[in-house]
Amino acid sequence: MIRPDTRPLARGKFIWVGDEKLYIRGVTYGTFRPDATGNQYHDLDRIDSDFAGMAANGMNSVRVYNTPPRSLLDLAHRHQLRVIVDLAADQYVGFLTDKKGAPDIREIVRAKVRACAGHPAILAYSLGNEIAASLVRWHGRRRIERYLARLFRAVKAEDPGGLVTYVNYPSTEYLELPFLDFFCFNVYLESQDRFAAYLARLQNIVGDRPLVMGEIGLDSFRNGTDAQARVLDWQIRSAFDGGCAGVFVYSWTDEWYRGGAEAEDWAFGLTSRDRSPKPALAAVRDAFAETPFPRTVSWPSVSVVVCSRNGSRTIRECCEGLRKLDYQNLAVIVVDDGSTDGTAEIAREYGFRVISTPNRGLSSARNTGLEAATTDIVAYIDDDAYPDPQWDSYLAYTFATTDYAAVGGPNIPPPDDGPMADCIASAPGGPVHVLISDREAEHIPGCNMAFRKADLQAIGGFDPQFRVAGDDVDVCWRLTQSGRALGFCAAAMVWHHRRGSLRTYWRQQRGYGRAEALLESKWPEKYNAAGHVSWGGRVYGNGHVRWLWTRGRIYQGLWGSAPFQSIYQPAPSTWSSLPLMPEWYLLIPVLAALSALGTLWHPLLLAVPFLAVTVGMPVLHCGLTAAQTSFPCSPRSAMRRIGMRSLTALLHLLQPVARLYGRLSCGLAPWRRRGPAIFALPWPRTFAIWFEQWRAPGERLEAIESTLRTAGACVFRGGDFDRWDLEVRGSMLGAARLRTAVEEHGLGRQLVRFRLSPRPSIPGLVLAAFFAALAAAAVADRASAAAIVLGLIAAALAVGIVEQCAATTAALLTPVLVQERAARRAAGRASAPARIGPERRLRRTTAADRKVVATEPACGS
Repeated sequence: MIRPDTRPLARGKFIWVGDEKLYIRGVTYGTFRPDATGNQYHDLDRIDSDFAGMAANGMNSVRVYNTPPRSLLDLAHRHQLRVIVDLAADQYVGFLTDKKGAPDIREIVRAKVRACAGHPAILAYSLGNEIAASLVRWHGRRRIERYLARLFRAVKAEDPGGLVTYVNYPSTEYLELPFLDFFCFNVYLESQDRFAAYLARLQNIVGDRPLVMGEIGLDSFRNGTDAQARVLDWQIRSAFDGGCAGVFVYSWTDEWYRGGAEAEDWAFGLTSRDRSPKPALAAVRDAFAETPFPRTVSWPSVSVVVCSRNGSRTIRECCEGLRKLDYQNLAVIVVDDGSTDGTAEIAREYGFRVISTPNRGLSSARNTGLEAATTDIVAYIDDDAYPDPQWDSYLAYTFATTDYAAVGGPNIPPPDDGPMADCIASAPGGPVHVLISDREAEHIPGCNMAFRKADLQAIGGFDPQFRVAGDDVDVCWRLTQSGRALGFCAAAMVWHHRRGSLRTYWRQQRGYGRAEALLESKWPEKYNAAGHVSWGGRVYGNGHVRWLWTRGRIYQGLWGSAPFQSIYQPAPSTWSSLPLMPEWYLLIPVLAALSALGTLWHPLLLAVPFLAVTVGMPVLHCGLTAAQTSFPCSPRSAMRRIGMRSLTALLHLLQPVARLYGRLSCGLAPWRRRGPAIFALPWPRTFAIWFEQWRAPGERLEAIESTLRTAGACVFRGGDFDRWDLEVRGSMLGAARLRTAVEEHGLGRQLVRFRLSPRPSIPGLVLAAFFAALAAAAVADRASAAAIVLGLIAAALAVGIVEQCAATTAALLTPVLVQERAARRAAGRASAPARIGPERRLRRTTAADRKVVATEPACGS
């Protein structure tokens, strides 16, 4: 039972009172005609009757649009209603421009808070309601954000334990207010699909904070009372289905006073002006009674699998959380992957099924849990995480209402893990989700993911080669490749502890680097030439890289009239991304060596400024990012804040170094070479092969692609705007491309043309020429030692370019020659096996023959 005198707290995606979750089932109240003293709430008998009616209809919260007298709060407390008090900061925005004679707004706000601070009926303080989009456009969003941040600090100064929000709306959804305890939005949409889609968008905007609908409703004056009841029913249900922490229906009564007059052509109330109930009141009461899920849901059976190796330090908390799950048809399986610290004994204390195996790695343990599960849904959680009580309910509900093969949710660091964990949670490299849209995912992290068992078994489960990390990325890609979709549910949250020391953080990131190398080896087409994954969606989560040198643009519509105004962030360019890549740190020793070589040849001292820029750019970026970081429990001491931000900046610097170490140790280097060790002269080649049997062009290319992948080559398909069909990439220094054309000659006969073109790296050629020019200049200055070093660098680059072009050309040439031999055999014109190399001679035939035509440039004969 929730005690009415316990103050609420915002934790994760929900609001809590003590150890119980508070789903806000609220209604708005006012505004009313004031008395002679300006008090809107003078009729206490009417207020008492209204509050009794709210409580009788399942409501536990009420939202007012100004600061009420304590008498109203006392009545609310009597009826166990909690109140959101509006501080009306939106009414003072004009003073940001007209400062002459402006009042002390912060003092006004503090006085309002002081009048009701600590009252047990207070749910939260709202800084204001819907600062108009035109005013935000006039002042600029940054100025409005700073204005609200100052008022937030003023409220906390008077009532440190009070929750603070700001009621926003779609026209200014782009306001970034990370300091708020929870987010409120007024949303009026009369299409259920659009309403649900917009809620998913808002959940991604607010991140790890609770989302509350500050106003929803429909005007019965224009739409009718039955339509109002119907719309409010699905609005409430959709809001809770979408993971909202609460809802305020607009409004309790049709009585509404604003601008010095009563509204006559307006009827949003659940009751009429004389408090007669409308059909909407019964609809709201029924919808609130089924919060957060409808009773008619057919709940699937769920197995939760926990894989652990030596997790005794955290697995007890995980088991406690699993025991508190509010789900009926649930089984818990703990897979002990060769632990030596009593992990299995702890899990058995809770009555869970424990399967002990030798140490085979994380993926094997997850497959063991999958085989042991007898349910339709298999969910996975890490041993250093613990779930929200409705975690599996939200996952199961998403499965029951969609056809997703897998569903994931956010993983949020607990707020009481200490300063070191807070800093690591704000650093890059943590488990994040990648979304294609607001509800469809490209990747869900392994600490919070669930699957339909049949779909996971259909792709063979998890790949055992991923012993520590990377298995979740691999399984998501394989599911997507099989044609299945992945979902994301913002309310299906788990609390996930981050690493607690620099040493463990370094080891984690180094392991992630090794996993990246394994993934690149298995999925080369997902990675670019530098060895970095190219996500199709957007990366979400705390600590992800912030692009400080890219500016978002706000879609405002003509003259600022757009009803939904969003901020659009441009995709970071390759050049802006370079300083944030692990390989950027390889430039530092190279430039340091060139600077040291300047003692032998002074012109090379020009590398010193470049070295300073190379070191300074990531340092500057990390410092600026850390300065903008907000911590869950912000320390009051200025020195403590400086220390935490300095540590966060250090973690931003260490993370790519640790990743680089792991990547290099497993062969994922910019100079890596993929594919078989065969070579052919890197010249363009053209083949024209006659086929007696017709075949779709796409099938031929797929056969060539399959042959290349089987041989271990890194193959990419040409895009919609490319003139080439396939590309074999060796490293950053060279590649080769294949282009085809088909001539149809009737009766199923085809002449297929293949064009092979080596593609040396332009940056590689430029660098080779640059170092060659430096070597020549050093020779002219008689700096022989410097000339030798620079010449060796230029020669190494040139040799690497030739080698990579030769290897990729040979890789493409092999399947083309296979096609040629097959065509010869089909035509009954078998010829001697051909060798790949510069000495190979291809027999030419006349155009009249048209059986097999192969041509090469004279220099390749």
